[in-house]
Amino acid sequence: MGDIIKNFLFWLMALMLFICILCGINFIFKGDNNIDYTDFLSSVRKNEVEKVTIHGNNIILKKKDQTEYRTYLPIYDSKLLNLLLSHHIAINGIPIKKHNMYLSIFVSWFPTLLLVSVWMYFMKQFKNNVGKSNSFGKSKMHIVTDKNIKITFSDVAGCNEAKEEVSEIVEYLKEPKKFQKLGGKIPNGILMIGPPGTGKTLLAKAIAGEAQVSFLTLSGSDFVEMFVGVGASRVRDVFEHARNVSPCIIFIDEIDAVGRQRGGVSGGNDEREQTLNQMLVEMDGFKGNEGIILIAATNRPDVLDSALLRPGRFDRHVFVSLPDMIGRKEILQVHMKNIPLASDVDPLIIARGTPGFSGADLRNLVNESALFAAKENNQVVSMLDFEKAKDKIMIGAERRSMLMTEIQKECTAYHESGHVIIGRLVPEHDPAHKVTIVPRGRALGVTFFLPKVDSVSISKEKLESKISTLYGGRLAEEIIYGVQKVSTGAVNDIQIATDLARNMVTKWGFSDKLGPLLYKNNTRENVFYESVNSTSHITSTDTSSIIDQEIKLLIDRNYIRAKNLLYDHLDILHNMKDALMKYETLNSFQIDHLMNRKCEKFFVK
Repeated sequence: MGDIIKNFLFWLMALMLFICILCGINFIFKGDNNIDYTDFLSSVRKNEVEKVTIHGNNIILKKKDQTEYRTYLPIYDSKLLNLLLSHHIAINGIPIKKHNMYLSIFVSWFPTLLLVSVWMYFMKQFKNNVGKSNSFGKSKMHIVTDKNIKITFSDVAGCNEAKEEVSEIVEYLKEPKKFQKLGGKIPNGILMIGPPGTGKTLLAKAIAGEAQVSFLTLSGSDFVEMFVGVGASRVRDVFEHARNVSPCIIFIDEIDAVGRQRGGVSGGNDEREQTLNQMLVEMDGFKGNEGIILIAATNRPDVLDSALLRPGRFDRHVFVSLPDMIGRKEILQVHMKNIPLASDVDPLIIARGTPGFSGADLRNLVNESALFAAKENNQVVSMLDFEKAKDKIMIGAERRSMLMTEIQKECTAYHESGHVIIGRLVPEHDPAHKVTIVPRGRALGVTFFLPKVDSVSISKEKLESKISTLYGGRLAEEIIYGVQKVSTGAVNDIQIATDLARNMVTKWGFSDKLGPLLYKNNTRENVFYESVNSTSHITSTDTSSIIDQEIKLLIDRNYIRAKNLLYDHLDILHNMKDALMKYETLNSFQIDHLMNRKCEKFFVK
C-alpha cells in the first residue's frame, strides 16, 4: 500500500509540473501579440480599432481586420474613455476579482516546492538502497516462536526409531541440568538423512514443538550468493541471532547445497567453501552455543564434507527411511483424522498396496481420494476413492477416450490374464490384488500384486517367480495368436525381467558357474558421485560372455516354466479373458473364483 501511495504522489507532482510548464509556454506564445500603449492610442486615432476589452490595467483591442492585440495601461488615463467613445469604439469591461493571497503565494512558489519534493524523494530512495546493501549479509531465516509451533510427535508417524533417537534432545532442552550434572553434553548437531518426503522437516518441527523452543529455519541455498563473503556473513548472523533467543533449534534444509566436499575444480577460495568454513567454525562453539541445537536434513550424505560429519559438529546421524507397512498405516491414520471416511476404508489394506510410498506420497494419496469423493458429490471418502487415487498416482489417470479395437482389447485381456495366472501358480509370489484392461498412462492394462508384508530381503525362488510372471503376458499372446502375432506390449516386462536376471548373476551371487562375486559393467554407473579413490572392478571379455550366458539360461528356464503352466490352464486363461472383456476390471475375490474354475455369475459391475 505504501508503494502505491508513493507512486501516486510522484506521478501527481510530475503532472502538475507538466501543467505549469505548459502554462508558461502558452504565456510566452501569447506575449507575441503585445503592442506598446503609444501604438494603441495611434491605432484608435486612425479609426483602426473596432472593440476594446478593459480588465484592470490590461487592455485587449480588436482591430477592424479582426486581429487582436494586448497592451498595458502604464498609468491612470482619464482621457482614454472619452477618446474611445469619440471614435465609436465598442467598450467591454471585465470586473477585477479579489485574489487570494495564499493561493497567489502557492502558485508562485509551487515549482520550487515541487523540485524540492522530487529531490527529497530520490534522496530517500537512495538512502533505502544504501540500507538494503548494508543488510545484504543478513540471513534469510524464518523464525517461528515457541508459542506458534503446533506440531508435536503425535503428528509424526512412520519413523518411530528416529523419534526415539531425538527424544532425548527434547528432554535436554526442557531440563538441561539433568544431563549436565553427570558431565554429559548433548549433541551439537543432528543430521537427518533420508529420501525426499520421509518427514525430516516435520520431525525437526516436532522437536521444537515438544520442547517449546524457538525454531529458526532456512535452506542451504539461502547462504550461497554470487558475492564472496556474503554466505559467511549470513552464517554468523544466524548463530548470533540464535544465541540471543536460546534455547532454540536451527534447522537447515538441503544442507548439501552448502556442505559439499571441498577441494573441487573451482579451488578453495570460492563463495561456497568460505560459507562452509564459517559454518564449521560456528559449530565448534568457540563463542558458546549452549542451548543451541543445529538440525540439518539431506538426501545426499555421500557428497557432504567429512569435517562437517565428524563428532563435535554433527554428532548424531538419524536415518529417516521410507516407512514400512505398519508405518504407512500410521501415517495414513494421521492424515485421515480430518476426513470423513466410509465404513469400508481400511488403512492397513491401503498401506499394503503402497510399498515404497513416502509420507508425502501418502498425504497426496489421501488428498487425491478426497478430491475424487468431492467430484462425485459424496459425503464420505470410500475405499473405491482410495483405489482410484492410488491407481492414478502409481500408473496415471484413466484414458477412457483412447479408442481400442476389439482385437486390441482382447489381446490386452489375454496379456493381463497371463500375468495373473502365472503369478498365482508360481511359489512365493505376491497375490494378485486387481487386474484391469482400462488404459492408464502409457499402459494398455495393468495387473496389481499386493504383498502381504514388506520384503526386507528376497529369496532366489521368489525372484525367479517374478521373472516367470513378467513373461506370462507375452506368452499368453504367443499361445493364443502365434509367434508372428505377438505385440510390443511386453517391452517393459522384458526390461524388468532382464534387469532382475542380471542382478541375480552379477550382484546377488545366484549363479552356480560365477559364484557369489560382484561383477560390474565396463561403464560407471555414477560418474559424478563415485569416489575418486574407489577401485573399479571391470570384468574381462570372457567373464562378460559367461554373464550373458547365465542370464540367458536363467531367463529361458523361467520362460519355459511359465509357458508350460499356461498350457496346463488354458481354460482359466480363456475364462479370465472373457471376464475382463465384459467387466474391464477384476478384484482379488473374482480372481480367486476364476482360478478355482468357478465361473458362475458372481461378478458385480
